Amino acid sequence: MTINLIADVLVASLLVATIITCFILTKRIERLKADEAGMRQTVSALITATDNAERAIAGLKHTLGDCDRTLEERLRTAERYAADLAAQVEAGQAVMERIGQIVSAATLVGAKPAEEAVQAPEPAPVSRLESAAQSAAAIRARAARRLEGQAA
Repeated sequence: MTINLIADVLVASLLVATIITCFILTKRIERLKADEAGMRQTVSALITATDNAERAIAGLKHTLGDCDRTLEERLRTAERYAADLAAQVEAGQAVMERIGQIVSAATLVGAKPAEEAVQAPEPAPVSRLESAAQSAAAIRARAARRLEGQAA
């Protein structure tokens, strides 16, 4: 009987150890299930964030394309304006050269009557050519000041 009793005590102690182990394992499984639910929530939040990020990236690409097209259009417009401005500056310089030639010619023509006026004691009336030469010189001086102001 003692062997039966020892065997029963041994079986009982093994059953108690098994019950304790099962209780510990049950607690661990519960924690793992709770962690699994938390992980599922985390994964779903990550999926939602990824979808939002992909939509935002698509929107940014679209906006970048719009900006690129707008910038390209503005650059073309600026190039046209620069070309027009360069043509106008060249035309202005040509006009300035013509005015300079007119003033030089008027000065040469106007200098001869002035020499004759020195020889003649009578005061010479202001001719239309001299008046035009003076006006052209004044216009040339104003244009030169404006060009200097724009260049600065």
